[in-house]
Amino acid sequence: STVENLISLAWSFFSLQNSNMRFLLVIFTFLSAICLATAHTITIPAHGRECFFEDLKTDDKMTITFQVGDGGHLDIDFWIQDPSDFMLEHAEKQTTGTYSLTATRVGRYTYCFSNEMSTVTEKSVSFNVHGVVNVPDDGSHTDPLDKEIRELADGLAAIKDEQEYIVIREQRHRDTAESTNDRVKWWSIFQFFVLFAVCFWQVFYLKRFFEVKRVV
Repeated sequence: STVENLISLAWSFFSLQNSNMRFLLVIFTFLSAICLATAHTITIPAHGRECFFEDLKTDDKMTITFQVGDGGHLDIDFWIQDPSDFMLEHAEKQTTGTYSLTATRVGRYTYCFSNEMSTVTEKSVSFNVHGVVNVPDDGSHTDPLDKEIRELADGLAAIKDEQEYIVIREQRHRDTAESTNDRVKWWSIFQFFVLFAVCFWQVFYLKRFFEVKRVV
């Protein structure tokens, strides 16, 4: 499941007594944060949808962020369902979004991206899934670094999401600029041929005009 838990690693960190092991686990936590923040990119055809699921336990948290990078009006329908197929979130024609939920029951939670409203154009969607597995507080974890680790994990996820959003925006702007440049190029070529044709016609017409005058 993509809903991995940086926080559960942090709890394991607190239970270790050996300082060297703690240091190694901190490094592993940071590396895990980098790996888990990698975005997924999917292409959804016209009239199509793509659904994914996560198995959660009670009080587990899940956050989904997405961005439509290419296709049509850059919009997509999105929804989340609980294990009983009850609609927890539903949004239509979204370009970007961030949705969070806290599991109220054990089971499989499904989230879908739908391009069914499009009749021709396929859509490219990049999305991230971040999860926090609930760890009951039994009073044994009193390390003051707990809060810092939680904030650090949230900060890493937010920074990665923002970075991916900027990359997608840059790609979209680059595609727009290249498309505009291509149109300007062909329009300039068209204008050149039109101007050449007009000049040729004017020269030809004036030449014929003066030839007729000389005959008269």
